[in-house]
Amino acid sequence: MRSFVALFRKELRSYFGSPLVYLVAAAFLAYTGYYFQTDLLYFVTFGFGVNIMENFWQLLFIDIRLVFILAIPLLTMRLLAEERRLGTLELLLTYPLRDGAIVAAKLGACLVVIALLLGGTLLYPVWVYRIQPFAVTPLIAGYVGLLLFAGTCASYGLFISALTDSQVLAGFLTALPLLLLWLLSWNEAATAGATLPLMRALSLFNHFQPFSVGLIEARDVFYFLFTAGCFVWGTLRVLETRQWRGRH
Repeated sequence: MRSFVALFRKELRSYFGSPLVYLVAAAFLAYTGYYFQTDLLYFVTFGFGVNIMENFWQLLFIDIRLVFILAIPLLTMRLLAEERRLGTLELLLTYPLRDGAIVAAKLGACLVVIALLLGGTLLYPVWVYRIQPFAVTPLIAGYVGLLLFAGTCASYGLFISALTDSQVLAGFLTALPLLLLWLLSWNEAATAGATLPLMRALSLFNHFQPFSVGLIEARDVFYFLFTAGCFVWGTLRVLETRQWRGRH
């Protein structure tokens, strides 16, 4: 446990000791702030009696999700790819730590950074609530969905980072498939009827949509947790493969 905590702290220091995390944070808050302002102006101007707050948060959460798809690959691309490039991954695997502890420390540090980024967006609903109070339950559901979504994306990014020693390639191969998974069921009219149920089952959009409207459904929670668990399992298998090659 002491070794795990030490590695976890090392990963956090690595994040906050690098200018990248501050650049990502600045860009993340700038883009989400822009979406907040423009979405709010749109609904205030064209709401016309519709429940403005519910529709506003739904659109804003979907926009924040898009920024996450672009930001999370920048946070995960270095997790194991940098270790492989520097040749320190094999040394790390010789430490008195299980592979699961190594993966948990790296993923945990990344999730802390993501949670801090998401925490910065809480200023938006606080500011709105001071002007016009609204029901907070849909807001809570939306943030739960964003955390689950971000956790799945980070787990996938960690898995991709374990496969290559190029941070650029790791970031590229994380962002594009995540965007594809989001768009799978975006245009249902262009999808064959036989494959549409499969596309809906795999689509990140379909499983995130209920959270954005204030609903927390067990199947969607399971989808994100199961998908994240599969990517963590895949990362562990990659590390085991490297250890096996080292012995032979």
